Parts: sequence; structure tokens; C-alpha cells
Amino acid sequence: MHPKHHFKYCPSCSKPTIFFQNYGAFECEECHFQLFINASAAVAAFILNEEGELLMAKRKHDPQAGTLDLPGGFVEVMEPAEDAVKREIMEELNLEVTHLEYFGSFPNEYLYKGMTYHTLDLAFVCKVKTFEGMQVNDDVADAIFIRPEKIDLNDIGLDSIRRMVLQYQKSIK
Repeated sequence: MHPKHHFKYCPSCSKPTIFFQNYGAFECEECHFQLFINASAAVAAFILNEEGELLMAKRKHDPQAGTLDLPGGFVEVMEPAEDAVKREIMEELNLEVTHLEYFGSFPNEYLYKGMTYHTLDLAFVCKVKTFEGMQVNDDVADAIFIRPEKIDLNDIGLDSIRRMVLQYQKSIK
């Protein structure tokens, strides 16, 4: 559900006078407090091995537990997206990113515990120092290498990741 279905009371004055406006914000009719609903930033990494296979993660948790995903995650407050990629790859796979290039941005709706979060997912093509010592941690249940052209898009759980992989597949043809 959209955030507008979750807010009933103003976070500032606590009165039931907050309403969602057409310009993407909640506004309180009583105290005029405004709360803007903006997209959260997330990152995803395309990492290839020496054989040209793409590293795909299997999601450990909902949403879409058990489906394929690219490694990555949410950008923390005041964190550059490039640092977020490096941090997430280290946290999830124990891999050190040595080089990265921006690939593109993909808006998404991320349903979590009954609320829809709007995200802007930023994709990067990354190189890692070595795959030795790779281990799955954090939000990753498993990690597998697949030839990019062999990836079944129906096995990918998140819409933005599906669109990223499709665009990547087209870019390498």
C-alpha cells in the first residue's frame, strides 16, 4: 500500500488533520507541517567472473525471498552511492570492489511489510579484487554465476532488477 494509507495523524501536532497532496507530500491542515515522500536510493552490482558469468544472489528475505537478485542494497543517509556499492558487496559477499562504472537508474516500488516504498535503484558494473574468500552473508541466501544470456528474467523477483538485467543483456549483444 502507498504511504498515504498509513499516515492518519500529523507527526508534529498529533492531530488527525494530515492529508496527502498531489505534489507528493503530506500536509497538516492544522499546523501546516509537511512531510515529503521521496524515493529511497538503492544500489545493485553487475560482477562478472573470468568466464564472463554474472554473479547473481538469491534473496534470503522477503520481499521475494528465494528469487534471483543482483547483489546490493539501500544507500545509507549521507553515503555516496559508490561507497554503498562497495559496502554492500563486502557485507553480502565478502568481496572487495576495486573498480565500478555507473550503468543506469531504475525506479522501483518495493513492497515491505504492507507498505510500498518508492526507490531509485542505481546499477553499477563492478570488478572485484578476487573471488577467493567469497561467502554469502547478510541478505543473501546463495550466490551463483550464470551466463548473462542464460538468465531467465522470470526467476528475478524484483521488477527493477529484472529491467536492469534485461538492459544489461541487450548491452552485451
